Amino acid sequence: MDLTVETFKDELHLAMASYDRHVVCLEKLPDECESTLLSLVEKAIRAFETRGPNLRHGIALDRHITVILSQTDGPRPLCGIYWNLHSPYARKQAAVTEPTPSARKET
Repeated sequence: MDLTVETFKDELHLAMASYDRHVVCLEKLPDECESTLLSLVEKAIRAFETRGPNLRHGIALDRHITVILSQTDGPRPLCGIYWNLHSPYARKQAAVTEPTPSARKET
C-alpha cells in the first residue's frame, strides 16, 4: 500500500478538532499546528517505510505533537496522534545536592 498524508485524513481531522476544542498552545496558532501535523505525518510515513526488519513503528515528533504509525495485520498501519502536554510556566526542579560539611549543623 502506498502511504500518503491523505491515507490518514480522518485521523488528522480528529486531531485538529481536538486541538481546536481542548489544546491550548501558546507557541502555535491553529494554522501552524496543522502544517506541523502534516509535516510530522510525512516524517512518520518515511520512518515507517524505512524501518528495520524487526521494528513495528514509525515515529515523528516535536515539542508539542507526537505521531506514531504502527504496523498491523491489515493493509494500513494505525496512526496515533498525541499532544505532548506541558506548561511553559512549570518550574524546573533544582538539582538536589549534598550539603557541604561546613553547611551541616553540628549536634
